[in-house]
Amino acid sequence: MVFSSVVFLFYFLPIVLTVAFGFQIWINRSESARLAITLSNVWLILASVVFYSWGEVVLLWVMLASCLVNYCGGKGSAPGVPLRRLWLVLTIAANLGTLGWFKYGGMTVDLVNRLNTLAGGHLGGPLTWTHVVLPLGISFYTFHGISYVIDVWRGKVRPADSMLNFICYYTLFPQLVAGPIVRYSEVHQFFHARPVRPADLAEGARRFVCGLGKKTLIANQVSILADTVFGLPSAARPPLIAWLGLTAYALQIYFDFSGYSDMAIGLGRMLGFVFPENFRFPYASRSIREYWRRWHMTLSFFYRDYLYIPLGGNRAGAFRTCFNLVIVFALCGLWHGASWNFVLWGLFHGFFLVAERVVPSWSKSPNRWIEFLGHPYTLIVMLLSWVLFRCESWSQARVFYADLFRFGSGFGLDALPWRAFAPDIAWAFAIGLVTCFPLMPFLRERAARTPAIAVTYEFLSGLGYLVILVLSLLWIGAGSHNPFIYFRF
Repeated sequence: MVFSSVVFLFYFLPIVLTVAFGFQIWINRSESARLAITLSNVWLILASVVFYSWGEVVLLWVMLASCLVNYCGGKGSAPGVPLRRLWLVLTIAANLGTLGWFKYGGMTVDLVNRLNTLAGGHLGGPLTWTHVVLPLGISFYTFHGISYVIDVWRGKVRPADSMLNFICYYTLFPQLVAGPIVRYSEVHQFFHARPVRPADLAEGARRFVCGLGKKTLIANQVSILADTVFGLPSAARPPLIAWLGLTAYALQIYFDFSGYSDMAIGLGRMLGFVFPENFRFPYASRSIREYWRRWHMTLSFFYRDYLYIPLGGNRAGAFRTCFNLVIVFALCGLWHGASWNFVLWGLFHGFFLVAERVVPSWSKSPNRWIEFLGHPYTLIVMLLSWVLFRCESWSQARVFYADLFRFGSGFGLDALPWRAFAPDIAWAFAIGLVTCFPLMPFLRERAARTPAIAVTYEFLSGLGYLVILVLSLLWIGAGSHNPFIYFRF
C-alpha cells in the first residue's frame, strides 16, 4: 500500500486517524492516560500490520521476526548485562545476515561463479541460486534495528520497557517501508505520552499534502519523460534529449522520495510523533559534501554515526579519512540495491568527496571562484551519478554517457514522442526545476517581516495547499501513472 493510492487515502487513512483521534480525546480528558496510550499503541500496531500485509503478507513474518530479534538483542546489549558484547555482535550479525540473504544472495552467488570461472573452475562446480522475493522495506527496518541495539549498547538510550512499545516503534507504518530512518532514541518518549494539539494536526496535514503534491503532481509526471528518454535507442537520443531525460529523472527521484518523506513526517505529526527531517533542498548544494548533508539525511547520519566514526572518521590522518569515505560510500551504494551499478554510484560520490578533501582551497576555506563554481559543479556531478543509479547495467550506463556527450549528432527534439513532453509534463518539469530550490522558504521569510504581507501569504499558502490536495486526489482518482522508486529498496 502506497500513500498516494486510493485505498490508502480514501479508506485506510481516514479509519486510522478517526480511531487515533478518539484515543487522543480520551487521553486529553483522562487523569490517568496510561491505558488509553497503551490501547492507542495497539491500534497503531494493528494498522501497521494491515498496511504492510496489504503488499507483502507472505513475508510479514520476516519483519516481525526481525523485530523480535532486535528487541531481545537490545535487552542483552544493555550496560551491566553479562556477555553484552556477544549479544551486540550476534544481533548485528542476524540483521546483516537477513539483509544479505534476501537482498544480496543472488549477487554473491554470481560473484563466486565469476571468480570460479577466472580460476579455471578449480573451486568446484557453479553455484545455483533460487530467486528470493525481497521483503518490502527490509533495508529500512533492518537499519532501525541496528541503530537501536548499538544505541542501547552505547548507553544512549535504555532498552524498550515493553515489547509492545518496541513493536509499535518497529512497525509504525508512516516510516516502515521507505523511511526516514527513525532511531528509537528519537521517538521512544512518544510511546508513553504524545499530546496532539490542533497546531500539530494542521502542520502534519500541511506537510502530508505538500508531500502528496510532490509525488503525484511532479514526480509522477516527469517520470513519463524520464522513462521515455531512457527507453529510447541510442541512435534516437541526441545530447539535448539525453540531458533533458536525465534532468527529468533527477527531479523524479527527488520529488518522489522527498515527497514520501514529507508524507511520513506529516502522518507522524498527526499521530503525535516527531520524525527527523530527511531532505533539505539538496540540489541547492555547493559541494558534494554539502549535498550529502542535505540528501537522505537520516541515511547519511546513520553511516556517519555507525560506520564512518567507528572506522576512525577523520581522526587518523588524511589517507585513512579518504579510505573511510570510499568504504562508506561503496556500502551506501550497495545498500540501495544488489547491483554493481549501485556500488559504482556510491564510489562515484566517494571519489568526489575525497577530491574535495584533497583540494586545499576547498577543504579549508572556499575561495571566491569555488563559491561561484560550486553549485554548477555539484549539479553536474549529481546528474552524472544518476545515470549509474537509473541504468540497470554498466553497458547501459556507458551508452547513455556516450549519448550525453555525442555533440556531433544534432540537438533536435523530433525523436521525442509528443506525449513524453506534453503541456502537463512540461509544466510539472518547470515547476519542479523552480521548487527543488529553496524559493518557498525564502518567500516565507520575506513575508514574515511585514505583518500585513504575512497574513496575505498565509491565506494564499492555505489556498495553495487546498488546490494541491484537490489536484492530487483528482490525479489519483483517475488512476494515472503512479510509480514509487524506493519500494524496490
